[in-house]
Amino acid sequence: MEEAFVFVVLTATATVRVATPLILCAMAGLFSERSGIIDISLEGKMLAAAFAAATIAALTGSAWLGLAGGVMAAICLALLHGFACITHKGNQVVSGVAINILASGLTVVLGIAWFHRGGDTPSLEAAARFMPITLPLADTIAGVPVLGTLYSRLLSGHNLLVYVAFLAVPLVWWVVYRTRFGLRLRAVGENPTAVDTAGISVTWLRYRAVLICGVLTGIAGTYLSIAHNASFVRDMTAGQGYIALAAMIFGKWRPWPAFGACLMFGLLDAIAIRLQGVHVPGIGEVPVQFIQALPYVLTVVLLAGFIGRAVAPKAIGVPYVKER
Repeated sequence: MEEAFVFVVLTATATVRVATPLILCAMAGLFSERSGIIDISLEGKMLAAAFAAATIAALTGSAWLGLAGGVMAAICLALLHGFACITHKGNQVVSGVAINILASGLTVVLGIAWFHRGGDTPSLEAAARFMPITLPLADTIAGVPVLGTLYSRLLSGHNLLVYVAFLAVPLVWWVVYRTRFGLRLRAVGENPTAVDTAGISVTWLRYRAVLICGVLTGIAGTYLSIAHNASFVRDMTAGQGYIALAAMIFGKWRPWPAFGACLMFGLLDAIAIRLQGVHVPGIGEVPVQFIQALPYVLTVVLLAGFIGRAVAPKAIGVPYVKER
């Protein structure tokens, strides 16, 4: 019984760590899409941030400078997306796909040119990473049944960016639903003409939304390369930006349901990892390829069969042209 409980706790801990970049990306996409801007480029911004963070951390030995570099890289791509879609009324899907392709190619080219490691960056020392934090009394009460295990193994032992991701969810909810900016953000995604008539700049609102999106995806990418891992590996996001986008849609563009969807996808990934090498009676060892594909297959199945009717913001994907 105790072993089963420990197994559940360890799986939940792995879920928290795997879900962290999904949560940050889903919250980022929520800001952008609530303002009316489709953001398929979550994947590209996160990948560029991961490369920039690992590169700067490797050169300077500072995790905080790496975080700043990762956030700035994501903000630059967010502004590029905004420039194409908001200022020049470009196709938002095409712009997002272009940014993903740009980030995927540019990180490899720069990685090969600078580090000569096939697109990867050097391994980082502890000082250049966000290391796990042990909460007060975690070691002391670790032996206490149930509560001690939960506190020492599930709540304690994560790095700073994990706690930032989980605190971001109530903060995003408060900003979107309890502030003037959030009210205007939701309004501009539904009826930008009414917002413009009220004397509020649609362009500036949408730019602020994509900037916030850039900050959050920058933190997500930084987490991948210098917190969850110790270096950048080419294409290390592995579709997590798309899964975060799916989680946001699954949550119907609302923070808490999107958060729950991220945890669900994180749990699927954690279970898939734990199934590697396991012998199933009558089947044998589960193929590694099946394990790697399982989270993505289940994402499609869940979205296709259980999401119900998801109503997107009415003005999403439609460039706003000011009437003269």
